[in-house]
Amino acid sequence: MIYLLRHGDAERGDGDDAARRLTAKGERQSEVAGLALAALGVKIDTCRTSPKVRAADTARLACRALGIEPEVAAELSGGGFDSHSLAAGRGEVMLVGHEPDFSNEIARLTGARAKLRKGGLAIVDRNTLMALLRPEDLAAIAASQD
Repeated sequence: MIYLLRHGDAERGDGDDAARRLTAKGERQSEVAGLALAALGVKIDTCRTSPKVRAADTARLACRALGIEPEVAAELSGGGFDSHSLAAGRGEVMLVGHEPDFSNEIARLTGARAKLRKGGLAIVDRNTLMALLRPEDLAAIAASQD
């Protein structure tokens, strides 16, 4: 199983795209994604993240609830990537990165046309899209455990 988490809402920035930080909304989206996965009983073995600040911060905040530390993967910083290669031998993997890369990867793997919203999550099992969750879906799942 591969979990594709798009970074949370981020500031507009002043030209240095890699340095853009999460907004308060993006921080909450990131925390909620991790809480939702934990509430569902998902066991993530490895989290790999884009080195861009907004994605790395999303991974750090989401992984807090999952009890794991994210690893930086330069392949997720922009452009195409192979999620199966990034996940090989690592168990259940969550990848944290950007659009349109994640939508393109979902299409490549499953044939599905999907667009991940900021803070959204896609769950892919081999070549099947199992779920596409919006940030509000994740918030509802996380809240159901309160």
